[in-house]
Amino acid sequence: MTYTVKGPLYLLLLLASVLQVIPGEAAAEKRVSVLLFSDETRYSDAAKGVIDQLREEGMGEPKIKFTIEQAGANKAKAAELVQKAVAEKPDLICSIGTSMTMAISREIRDVPIVFSIVYDPVEAGIAKGWTSSGNNTTGASSKISMQQLIDKLREFAPVQRLAVLYTPGEKNSETQLKELQSEQADNPIKVIPVPLARKEDISDILPDVIRTSDALYLTGSNLVDSQVTMIADMATRAGVITITHLDDLVAKGVLLGISANSYQLGRLAGRKAARILRGEKPSSIPIEHLKKIDLLLNMKTAKDGRFRIPPEFMKAVTRSIQ
Repeated sequence: MTYTVKGPLYLLLLLASVLQVIPGEAAAEKRVSVLLFSDETRYSDAAKGVIDQLREEGMGEPKIKFTIEQAGANKAKAAELVQKAVAEKPDLICSIGTSMTMAISREIRDVPIVFSIVYDPVEAGIAKGWTSSGNNTTGASSKISMQQLIDKLREFAPVQRLAVLYTPGEKNSETQLKELQSEQADNPIKVIPVPLARKEDISDILPDVIRTSDALYLTGSNLVDSQVTMIADMATRAGVITITHLDDLVAKGVLLGISANSYQLGRLAGRKAARILRGEKPSSIPIEHLKKIDLLLNMKTAKDGRFRIPPEFMKAVTRSIQ
């Protein structure tokens, strides 16, 4: 065999269509390690996008041996995967998620790293710049325009108070809060930071936040991610709008998404991975984000919360979740 898949069975099934084992095949020319921080759908979609793109460019099985593992949203497990990668030293590492990429890039400097689903790699300390990382990394960012998010939110409803659910110490979550705060001066909207460090904070803090807010923004915090259904349900019952930049959170009940498509982010990272496998250096390949951003609407949440959808807003929706 020329590939190894470890982790939940669903991940194996997800990738089965793109990773084919052929008995008696020749030894792989290159080894690629694909490391996901958790089994969230957006990470799996991105991983599939990376591998699909490499296969399209003639870099699938049997030329490439793929090892796919995920850390179960556990930083200690992520550290174990990093140490395993240090020992095995593959030809390329594809890291999915900010936490996974930060852990890998701190420890591994002599293996090319291509990341995906990383919000701001410069702010997170992964890269020195967008045009050139200045190190062994490059990749695809899930960054969006927070001004665009505010514009779409206010097209939906006259929101004045936006509560931002974030986790202190999580770089991507803190960055999104900071970017929204920087937009306050030019917008009739007040950004209210809501720090959530423990699961108990949601039941203790959120009811008061919901009573005093017009909308909740769900950042890329791991805690928020793990409790998204509870948060969305609480807000929807109170008729409070929920919005995020993560496409899979809309599928879990968030009302609105201003999102980069996770699978396409994987494809973008895959194109960069192909260039590196052909001999280019990561630092010579710019870090990019998708030019096309989706406007997502969860129709079930809209119905349950009795939200009025403006006709012009509905026309702009690129994908509705039933």
